[in-house]
Amino acid sequence: MTRSKPPADAASFWDELRRYTPARIGLGRSGEALPTREVLAFGWAHARARDAVHTPLDAATLENDLRTAGFDVVQAASRAGDRATYLRRPDLGRAVDRATAIRLRRGGFDVALVVGDGLSSLAVQRHAAPLLAALRALLEPLTLSPVVLVQQARVAIGDEIGERLGARLVVVLIGERPGLSSPDSLGAYLTFDPKPGRHDAQRNCVSNIRPEGLAIDAAARKIAWLVHAALDRGLTGVGLKDESEAPILDGGGASLPR
Repeated sequence: MTRSKPPADAASFWDELRRYTPARIGLGRSGEALPTREVLAFGWAHARARDAVHTPLDAATLENDLRTAGFDVVQAASRAGDRATYLRRPDLGRAVDRATAIRLRRGGFDVALVVGDGLSSLAVQRHAAPLLAALRALLEPLTLSPVVLVQQARVAIGDEIGERLGARLVVVLIGERPGLSSPDSLGAYLTFDPKPGRHDAQRNCVSNIRPEGLAIDAAARKIAWLVHAALDRGLTGVGLKDESEAPILDGGGASLPR
């Protein structure tokens, strides 16, 4: 096997590769250390990631965005009373507080919609409302719950919320753990027959939803395909594979199950 040699101009070589990835490649060196510009860039990226974790969700603005898009909204909270507790006690972020438990009413919904701040309020603030707006049209004629907007939330809090609402399936949109190049990545977790005690192998996840990752429209279509397939087959998790982009005879992507 032959290998192509880097061009004489190393800077041009790495610049060409950086067109295809935001990863930190070809950083160079100054003596035995990184160049000052790379040290500063690392510090800036790290600060953005920390801000994504610690910046509180502007729940009022997000509720207004969701209501403008035509959704009913229920404000909720986990048992983690503040951010410090949330970070130290993941178990408290998986259960709703007493006030929320009283507020949630059974409705016999096909799909419960839950939005949680998770580890990146930035992701939720930017992408949750447009994603739900794109998703709603693809989920017809299913019955949808009001959007339950939860602060200090972990993924599994959707299990309790889905059970309290009497939903057949829950979709949890939540801010993912920030990376140095992705502080605003949104994740979507689907669980059929939600109830406390479900584990991660019983969920499907659509990850990295953001303009530089999986675009809103593509994410909505993938989630909708999984929702319809889950309700048809009565399961989510390792038994439900994402075949939304499987090739079919006419050359297009796979159709929705219904």
